[in-house]
Amino acid sequence: MRLTTATAAGALLVAAGLAAAPASAGETFDAVKAKGFVQCGVNNSGLPGFAQVDDAGKWSGLDIDVCRAVAAAVFGDTEKVRYTPLSAAERFTALQSKEVDVLSRNSTWTAARDTALGLDFVAVNYYDGQGFMVPKGLGVGSATELDGASVCVQSGTTTELNLADYFRANNMTYEPVVFGNNDEVIAAFQAGRCDVFTTDQSGLYSSRTKFENPDDWVVLPEVISKEPLGPAVRHGDNEWADVVRWAFYAMLEAEELGVTSANVDEMKDSTNPSIRRLLGTEGELGQGLGLPNDFAYQVIKQVGNYGESFERNVGMATPLQIARGLNAQWSDGGLMYAPPFR
Repeated sequence: MRLTTATAAGALLVAAGLAAAPASAGETFDAVKAKGFVQCGVNNSGLPGFAQVDDAGKWSGLDIDVCRAVAAAVFGDTEKVRYTPLSAAERFTALQSKEVDVLSRNSTWTAARDTALGLDFVAVNYYDGQGFMVPKGLGVGSATELDGASVCVQSGTTTELNLADYFRANNMTYEPVVFGNNDEVIAAFQAGRCDVFTTDQSGLYSSRTKFENPDDWVVLPEVISKEPLGPAVRHGDNEWADVVRWAFYAMLEAEELGVTSANVDEMKDSTNPSIRRLLGTEGELGQGLGLPNDFAYQVIKQVGNYGESFERNVGMATPLQIARGLNAQWSDGGLMYAPPFR
């Protein structure tokens, strides 16, 4: 459609007016600022590399870094987070009932969750897929050899549904052995109450690190589902969703631009317009989010870029030894990139 000169001029004026208007905070954002911290829903069973708490009560992991990034963006302080450990069955209800402000708990973005459950997934912080683990002594090398097997699985998850789909599609039978939380699943599997343990592959690698003899267990090569994992907020909570989304994207953009927690201070003097916009030394991107213009600087300085977070928590130098794979930057053959900071 071609605009007349008058219409085009009017559209420009409207756009200019919208650009100049500061964002309204929204109900959750107002509540977060009023209480002075972010309430973050996380995994309750201790998932090494993603969400775990040490004896001193300090939380760490890839999902925890999302919570910390949001706190850094809003308050300039990663410590202004309180964590609510949640089971798979509790997690979505806790978000719907406003028990937590954001859910960062290795949760898969699906159509039903994004619509019928009233959630908004704001980004993907880890691309995953469901797999199977078996005892090495079982002598199985492929999931196609699991006909008639007993399978330990956690209830109330997409894992349980994908399991049924996979066996049905491959004309195989199985005996489900169902438990309410991941710790019970793992304990039953190690005790020999089932032949197979199934969950997201990241969870398999994470759980195996807790086993007494990790080398006695084999992760089979098949990946039977798409599991885009990411943080979620309540449906329609647009202002707060923007804050969580762009706090995470700041980490991705920083990695692409070569900005790290170690060099972010010197990068503030960069002449690269993209870096200057990201760090708030040029433009006013923070204003549209209701955040300080240096919100991304705070995230990067205190949490690091996405690559730093990945390698620190789940990368090849950790017990999980997970390669970047699909979670590499788009420029390195992965699926990760942030929309433009402009």
